This record gives sequence, C-alpha cells and structure tokens, in this order.
Amino acid sequence: MKESGRKQGAASPCAACKLLRRRCAQDCVFAPYFPADEPQKFANVHKVFGASNVNKMLQELPVHQRGDAVSSIVYEANARVRDPVYGCVGAISSLQQQIDALQTQLALTQAEVVHLRVRQTASFPHGFCPTSPSNSGSPTFKLMGSQTMPIFDMDMVVDQASLGEPMWSF
Repeated sequence: MKESGRKQGAASPCAACKLLRRRCAQDCVFAPYFPADEPQKFANVHKVFGASNVNKMLQELPVHQRGDAVSSIVYEANARVRDPVYGCVGAISSLQQQIDALQTQLALTQAEVVHLRVRQTASFPHGFCPTSPSNSGSPTFKLMGSQTMPIFDMDMVVDQASLGEPMWSF
C-alpha cells in the first residue's frame, strides 16, 4: 500500500479529495489509502458508504488498523457495485456452493475407488492380488502378511437422493 496519495513536492489531491472537489490537506485521512492514480477505488467506496461515514470510521480506528479497514471497505464496496443485493455474501454463497459440489464429487470418487478395490480383492482368491504391494519382496509387507491396509477411510456418506440440490450451511 502506498504511503501517500500525493506525489512528493506536488500538491496533487488524493482520489477522495478530487472526487469531493475539495483541497487535500496535509493531514487528510484519505490520502494514504486512496492515491490520486486510483480514482475508481474511492468512487465505489463513496457510492456505497459515503465519504462522511468512511471518514468517521477511519478516524475512530488506530492508525495501524486503518489499512486493513480500508481494504475491507474497498472489497465490500466493489462487491456491492457488482452485486447490489447480496454484495460479498453473494460471492461467499457461490463459493460455498462450489465447495459443496466438490465435496460431493470427492465423496463419489472415493466411493468408486473403494468399490473398485472391493471388486479387485473379491476377484482374487485369498486376498492375492498380483499388483498389490503386499506381494512384493519387502520385509515390511512380509511381516504384515497378506492383509493390505486401506490408504484412506471413508468418512463421508453421500445420499444419492440429495445430489441434485446443494445443502446450505449458514
């Protein structure tokens, strides 16, 4: 993040003061966070929250927390401009749907792997599988005997009826 919205030696106003058409004072609360070369950044914040409200919020915060606050305010303002109804909640909801769909896909793939392993084990007598690592010459596997350890345990069961609709958890 830039330290100042003004160039050294020049009296160029920050993006906030430019938009508000006022003189940019030396102690302008907006100048460190809204540089003159990023006018859209403040325009969205002003449109959504209002300059006066943002000014009050920033003045109430300690200086070391203002940068993070501005980042959050700018993110929310940009999200509100893109989606006026839901804002960043819409983005979170969309990501949650993607997570749910991917978890379902992962569970189905894990179930398919387990099913294929069971079929492969059932097709060979006494647990013998020519491609199984337990049939290698390794002493570790000889100690374990002919039992093979599963690589993972299934801890998610997928209900086939609920695959069509994502589950919401808010």
